[in-house]
Amino acid sequence: MQSAGSRPFFLQTTTETGVQARGNEWLPFAVPDWALDLLAVVVVLLIAWAASRLLVRLIGRRIARRFRRPSLTRVFIRGVRAGVFVLALLLILRIFGLKLGDIALSVTVFSAVIGVILAPIVGSVISGVFLLADQPYEIGDMVELADTDQRGFVEDITLRYTKIFTLDNTFLVIPNGTIRERDVINYSAEDPRTRRSIPVVVTYESDVATARDRIERAARDVDGVIEGGPNIRVGAARYPAGPICYIDEFGDHGVHLTLRYWIEVPYKLLATRSRVQTAIREVLADVDVEIAYPHSHLVFDDTSGQLQVRRNEDGSLDADRSPVADGDTGTDSPSP
Repeated sequence: MQSAGSRPFFLQTTTETGVQARGNEWLPFAVPDWALDLLAVVVVLLIAWAASRLLVRLIGRRIARRFRRPSLTRVFIRGVRAGVFVLALLLILRIFGLKLGDIALSVTVFSAVIGVILAPIVGSVISGVFLLADQPYEIGDMVELADTDQRGFVEDITLRYTKIFTLDNTFLVIPNGTIRERDVINYSAEDPRTRRSIPVVVTYESDVATARDRIERAARDVDGVIEGGPNIRVGAARYPAGPICYIDEFGDHGVHLTLRYWIEVPYKLLATRSRVQTAIREVLADVDVEIAYPHSHLVFDDTSGQLQVRRNEDGSLDADRSPVADGDTGTDSPSP
């Protein structure tokens, strides 16, 4: 049986030796020890819950103003709550008679036993610390996983995982240890404006100058495309803000043009690209410009060889696939 001296004073009961304990002498009936322990656990948990809410309410806004990053604010607030409940857990273990030394020994043994199981979780936590420090993305940023072409908005960043709300109305929960090894494209880290490119191939017979001018005007009239303005700075380089069409190369089937344009919001990439391509097709239909597509031309000359053809008795033609030397017409001549 647990000794009365190891209990808090408000849970001490009358011992078998007749020593009067404190806390329940006013009760008209005997209360089992386990019931008092359970009551104490409930009280401690309620106090911890109320204390964590009070602390978050008191320091939450100050933390938000201090860090100015939603991810760090959320992690710090979660740490405060976790710290309160850890203290509550230590108090609960103390209620059940476990001293601090026993608790430390138990935690050491427990950690050694399940260390292999917790290794991936520990790795994700460490990766989460690096993510919060490196700031490759923040809550609210639009990102894309390059290996899967999935786009979405960062919904939450914890020490263990990153939650992404995709454009398909689904959630991606990726462990931090995994996402640090993947290529993540951030569309809205500093500037939400994004440049896109559309290739257009026109025939060599087309009026290339008119094609370039009409393509630029078509893109400029599409909603969501930046029409013009000051050059947009990317690092040390500056690019035209309005749509511009370049001659990329002279290909096998036509002249390769490349349209580059900037859009205002990154989450309308596909819709804007579709509208731009539709506008390009419409404006090129009214001018002397033809969109090229692969053509094949078969040319027969003196170096192509000969093919013998015979007319069968039923009137059909039959080709003789046997090799024929140059100048040799064979034994059978084509029928007139």
